[in-house]
Formats: sequence, structure tokens, C-alpha cells
Amino acid sequence: MVDPDDPILEGASPRDTLILGHIPLLHHIVGRMNFESGGLDRDDLYGFGMLGLIAAADSWEESRGLKFSTYAYTKIRGAILDEIRRMDFLPRGRREKVRELDKVVRELEHRNGYAPAPEEIADAVGWSPDEVDDVLCQAHSAAQSSLDEGPDAQLAALLSDPKCDSPSGSAEWEETRQKLADVILQLPDQEKTVITLYYGEELMLKEISGILGVTESRVSQIHSRALYRLNQKLSEVIETP
Repeated sequence: MVDPDDPILEGASPRDTLILGHIPLLHHIVGRMNFESGGLDRDDLYGFGMLGLIAAADSWEESRGLKFSTYAYTKIRGAILDEIRRMDFLPRGRREKVRELDKVVRELEHRNGYAPAPEEIADAVGWSPDEVDDVLCQAHSAAQSSLDEGPDAQLAALLSDPKCDSPSGSAEWEETRQKLADVILQLPDQEKTVITLYYGEELMLKEISGILGVTESRVSQIHSRALYRLNQKLSEVIETP
């Protein structure tokens, strides 16, 4: 957040101070969104998020005891996702590929008793590894946005942030956290690096792209693949007696 004594805020109204002071929060939220689309870029997301930040400044009530940054985070992210849902950001060809991915994952899991690895998906469909990464990324974007025509619940779960329903500190939470740590160590080096930098260091995708020497779009794809593989491996570990 911007220092309240920063000259840029001099003479600003309390409302404008909240908005200007939390623009870094807006940039942080957008910079960490793993979202790929042929029709939208990050400047669009900044614009949508700014509307959320302004709405937060207009509706926040300090007397309720909720920190503005916490309140604004939800408003900013919600405004971005609302606009993404409103727009048809997945062209028909990409939507059909997500459906095909859905079908293959279901069929292979039904046949083998476990979710397929990305390499198994590529073999089954005849796609290159890069094509699988691209479709996983599109499916992840659709799942984040809760689109009606996004991936089904099974694939969406494989692309979600791993979590435990039990409260922090419980035995179940500790067990899941340990299993997750073990599974992360089993990831290919590039995927492990992205997961560590994204969740451990909380870096933005652009910062990670600079470290790895690849494009931000490629980081989004690696992140989606890593999430898929994490959940796939984690489900095997949890289901193993």
C-alpha cells in the first residue's frame, strides 16, 4: 500500500486516498491472476478491477471493523470475475477443446481408476504437450470464472488450489499439508519452481516469468499444469490406504 504521507495523496479526499493508496493491491491481484484469453489482456483486467476498487471505496464502512484492504480485495477480484463471466472470452474452438479435455479425463479415470497425468492426456488425444498445457490453462481460466460452459466439476477440482476442509491446526489439516508438501517435491523442476514462487513467495506471474526466462503466458500454462498434476497426485495419495 502507498504511504498515507506520500505527496501524491496530499489534498485528496478520504475516498480518493483509499483508491490511490490501494492501487498497488489492484496490481498485485491482477498480476497473480492465472488468466489466459485471446480477447482480453491484463490492461482489461486492471480496468475491471479499478471499478471494483472504486466500488469498495464508495461502500466501505470503517465502523464495521473490517480492514479496507480485506474488503477491497474481495470487491476487486469479484468485479474482474463478473466482467469475465459477462463476456464470451472462450471462442467456440477453445470451448470445444475444453469439452474434449473433460471427456478424456473422465474416460481415462473411469478406465484406470485414477485421474490421468498430462502426458497420458496427450497420448490419448494425440495432442502435443504444449497443446495440453494450453487447453488446461483455458480450462483453469474458465473454472476460475465459474463459467456455465467451463469444465465440469471433476476437471475444475483438478485445476483448483489444493485445500483441506478441516480447520487450520487440526490433525486432518496437518496431514493434508504434509501430503501436499511431499507431492510438491515430486513435481518436475519447472512446475515445482512455479508453485514455490507463486504460493511460497507470492510473486506475480510477470515476476516469475522474469526468473524463468519465459513469457507470462507460458508461466500461466505451467501453473495450470502444475495445479492439475498436484491435485492428480494428491488424490492418489489420499485414496491410497
